[in-house]
Amino acid sequence: MKEALWWKTEEDGRILCTLCPRYCRIGDGQAGFCYIRKNIGGKLYSLGYGKPTGFAIDPVEKKPLNHFLPGTGILSFGTAGCNLGCRFCQNWSISKAKLDDAHSLSASPEEVVKLALAHNVPSIAFTYNDPVIWGEFVIDISRIARERGLKSVMVTAGYITPEARREVHRYIDAANVDLKGFTERFYHKLTFSHLNPVLDTLKWLRNETDIWFEITNLMIPGENDDPEETEQLCDWVLKNLGDSVPLHFTAFHPDFKMMDKPSTPAATLRRARQIALSAGIKYCYVGNVFDEEGQATYCPSCGRVLIRRSWHDISEYHLVGDRCPCGQKIPGYFAVQEKASPHLGRRSILQSQ
Repeated sequence: MKEALWWKTEEDGRILCTLCPRYCRIGDGQAGFCYIRKNIGGKLYSLGYGKPTGFAIDPVEKKPLNHFLPGTGILSFGTAGCNLGCRFCQNWSISKAKLDDAHSLSASPEEVVKLALAHNVPSIAFTYNDPVIWGEFVIDISRIARERGLKSVMVTAGYITPEARREVHRYIDAANVDLKGFTERFYHKLTFSHLNPVLDTLKWLRNETDIWFEITNLMIPGENDDPEETEQLCDWVLKNLGDSVPLHFTAFHPDFKMMDKPSTPAATLRRARQIALSAGIKYCYVGNVFDEEGQATYCPSCGRVLIRRSWHDISEYHLVGDRCPCGQKIPGYFAVQEKASPHLGRRSILQSQ
């Protein structure tokens, strides 16, 4: 347990949490919407600090990040709780759990970094639930990781206030941001949050940081898969973020409180990808389905396949540094060596019981 950042005391004695746009007003002994930020004796504490729910070595492509150290493993972990209420959550067993329910482990920031070094991976991912809600832990781990030559990755919904995001992201090298839909109706109805703060975070990442980031849109049949909405999303990305931010369209499968919805057809993802490419987005991918064409990285100049993937494994790698053999520079963060090593998929190394 660590005293939290980003809060203030109100006149009635309750605490106003200023970490995310919910601005929870929390009475003594109560926790915020996320479950893990609690008012104890008039101070706000981060209960998730040092309490991971388990560790695994994932392929970095699973985050998904296709332009950040492709072909490498990444130490991945999360805690309990979340500041969104997504009815379709694919990780609900931890994001909707309290710490006691999740049977959390204990690990200091130094121990997390040592674990990554011991398993010889170049980066650490804050993932599974949204790391925004345990931002203090993120800051301390990513600072030590940078000192030790490791990279840090945020996998996030981007639902964070302007006053908190600079500090939380201070030592972050890459991020994948879930742009869950492109209507306020979708965000309000299915995530119990709002769209504009997420768009603000994306513009901030693009205009005010050097953080490499990619975007994921989980397509849910009948909710956010309308071609017109996809066109609007792509147009916004082009106008506000540029044509080189990788965009991932991924398949939904029935889970949590949306068991009545069917899985996303592969054809829906292929259609969305074609809409994005036709609009001018240079790097667009599909995920959660097998699709070699939709998972490959192509040179936008000569059309050559630069990285061919089979699910999360790399079968071909033709980048020379950060360039296509034709000379075209590919945006991203790539290994110095000419070829990355294909990895063997996810390895669980430590889990709570």
